Parts: sequence; structure tokens; C-alpha cells
Amino acid sequence: MDDILSGPTDVIWDVTYACPLRCAHCYSESGRRPARQLSHGEMLRVADAIVSLRPEAVEFGGGEPLLVREIFDVAEHIRRAGVQVNLYTGGWTLTARMAEQATRVFSRITVSVDGADAAVHDRIRGRVGSFDRAMNALALLDDVSGRRVAEGADPVEFGIDCAVVRSNLHQTEEFCTAVLPRFPHVRFLNFGAAVPSGLASRADFAEHELLTNDEIRALTGAEHLERLVSAAPPSVRVSASDNVILQMRPAFVEQGFVIPLMQVEPDGEVRAMPIYEGTVGSLLTEEPAVLWRRAVARWSDPFVAEALSSARSMGDWAEATRRIDRHFGSQEVLLRIDRRPAYPAPALGR
Repeated sequence: MDDILSGPTDVIWDVTYACPLRCAHCYSESGRRPARQLSHGEMLRVADAIVSLRPEAVEFGGGEPLLVREIFDVAEHIRRAGVQVNLYTGGWTLTARMAEQATRVFSRITVSVDGADAAVHDRIRGRVGSFDRAMNALALLDDVSGRRVAEGADPVEFGIDCAVVRSNLHQTEEFCTAVLPRFPHVRFLNFGAAVPSGLASRADFAEHELLTNDEIRALTGAEHLERLVSAAPPSVRVSASDNVILQMRPAFVEQGFVIPLMQVEPDGEVRAMPIYEGTVGSLLTEEPAVLWRRAVARWSDPFVAEALSSARSMGDWAEATRRIDRHFGSQEVLLRIDRRPAYPAPALGR
């Protein structure tokens, strides 16, 4: 525990809640709430606060981080301080020029793709054309990587992350056979079971879309993974995870089965636990090390321990999430929770 108290190994910074997509499972409810994006100067102050914790890496997410005009400058500021910076994007806004910039600054770039075809991906992502935009983003990164390899340089470390729900579980092999071959230089494909955070914690979403225990075992089982690896190009690393480490069940914390992960909201507020509502203060006004100790203390809070102790399925976990979010969430958070739309979502946007 002393090692954990010394600071996070990774920081996720959701730099904006602005987003062109309306994903049914969005953990941050981006695109449906104020962006809460800081000014350039304030972002650099948050960046310095994060660097002071000496994490191994900072993951830029959102929302769509590429909507933030200063994203490359802020990321470069952190990189120059000796901390690796990585990017998660839905790909909607990526241009050829931005792809060049991104590959110069970020050590790893992950494009979120939640379907092996437009019908599935666009339905999950809530906007027509989102699959084609994601494929275009991958093609742009593939082109940059190909040119670098031809010049004798290292390839770009880029790949695909898929949040697995029941609507796309049947397409895991199709990702390997139909999507990956389109991009000869793609480096990885990660399948992770969607976790009950944000919109994915809604009772109706959990009932219809979160994986059952049997489906999780099938996704992450050795036989299925071997089949995926065999179907994928040999140069691509394929992985599958149940993401249960994000649950932060008390027994897991006691055994050290946790990721020392700090999540920062767009305005510099620090979440106590990455997938649950409730913050412990702002990096703009308080010492980062103090905020980290407060966050770690929340992991063993009696209410958290009681809420998570009986979580044996995704449905149980979703119910525990709803309890934790309401217990620790601010009045603003509670109002947002009460405004969440029922699942399934309305017709796709354009």
C-alpha cells in the first residue's frame, strides 16, 4: 500500500466532455453535458500538477480530446517533462495534418471502434458515419506509419480498442478478419468488457447490453483468444479483458489487485475512483499528493466496501455503481443522473 500512496502509475485526463458522438454506453456522458474545458493556461497548470506526481503515463481521453485546440501543445508539455503521453480518440475529427502531429507527440494512439461494420458501430456510437470516420482515422495513422517504416524509422504504435457489449460480442472474429487487414501497420487490438460506469450503469442498459458471467468467460477464455490470434494478422497483438480490476472491490484492494490510476475531469477535479462519480478536490487549487491520498482513502470507505462486496455479476456491479454514484455525487451529478435517457437510445443522429 505504501507504493500506491506514493502516487499513481497512470493518469487518465478527460480533457473535455465535448464529443460529436452519442455512445449508448458512454462512461463520461460526453456530448450530453457542458464541456467543462479549461483555458490553455489552466490546462498547463493541471499538466504541471499531474507531472509532479511522476506517473509513468498520461492518457488523454474525453469526450473527444482532438476537439481541444491546445491538445498537442499540452501533451508535448507533459512529454518534455519525461512522462509518456497516450491518446484515445473516436477518430471523427482526425485529419492528415493532425495524424502527423499526433504521431510525433503521443507514444500510443488508440482508436475506439465498437463494431466490425457500420451498422453495429454506428448504432452503438449513436451517429451515422462514425464507423467510416474511425476507419479513415486508422487509415491516416496507417499511412504515417507506413511512410516511417519505409524511411527506416520505428512504426507508429496505434491500434483499436473495442468496448464489448452484447450488441457486438458476435463480431470479435470479424474484427480480426475484416477490419485488421485493411491496415497493414496496425499494432494492437484490445477487447474489453464494457463496465457499468456513466450511461453503462443504467439498469436497463445493464439488463440488455452488459455481458453475463458466461459471456465474459467466453470472451476472455483461452480458446476464444487463441481463435482471435489465429484469425488476426501475425503482426497484431490481440488481447481480451473482463476489466474487473476497475471494480475496486475491497478484497481486491486488500490484495493489491488494483491499478494505481488517477482520473482527472476536464476542469481539473480529481475523481476518487476512476469509474465512479465523486471527486476529492481540484488540481488547480490543492496539492496533487494530498488529492491522491484522499482518493486512495475512498477505496476502503465503508460505504464503498458494503456496496461492492456482493457484486458477483455485471448487473450487481451496475447496481453498486448507482448506489456509489448517488452517495458521493454532487447535486449537479445527481441532477445529471436523473436526466439520463432510457435505453435503447433514440434514432441515430447525423
